[in-house]
Formats: sequence, structure tokens, C-alpha cells
Amino acid sequence: MVTGVCAAIGASPMGTTAPITMNNLIFGRSIRGVCEGDSVRHLFIPTLVELYRQGRFPFDRMIKTYPFEDINQACADAASGKTIKPVLTFA
Repeated sequence: MVTGVCAAIGASPMGTTAPITMNNLIFGRSIRGVCEGDSVRHLFIPTLVELYRQGRFPFDRMIKTYPFEDINQACADAASGKTIKPVLTFA
């Protein structure tokens, strides 16, 4: 028997549904929504820093900065998957 928790992550458009087969939830299986990782900060942040130092969490490659006037491009790049985390900068 395989048990476990499925974590639903990411921000879906309002009204998005996720139909499931109810039999998949028996025997201890569950689905849980996760908000910003639901992490314990004092444990999670040092772990991420260590993973980055080891070269195993290249968060700097996930971020792309955009000047605020390019906000529409930042949104388009996020929607297309061109960038994972667009960050707007203000000069």
C-alpha cells in the first residue's frame, strides 16, 4: 500500500478545478494546498543557503529583473515560462 501527501503548489487562475478519483484518497493518501512552502523559516532558509553553496539550488538563475516600465514584459515572460521569478525594480 502506498500512502502519502500530494502538495498542490503554484498559483492557478481563480476558478481552476482539479477533478480527482476519490478512490485515490483511501488508505491514508491526501491532497494538501501549500502556501509559500508552509516552511519553518529558521530551518528552511539556512537549508536553502547551504544547498546554494553546494551548487544544488541555483536560485539566481530563476530570477530575472525588469525595470518597472517593463512590467508587461515581465508578466508575459512569467506566463510563457521564459522566467520563473520576475522581479520588478524601481529606479
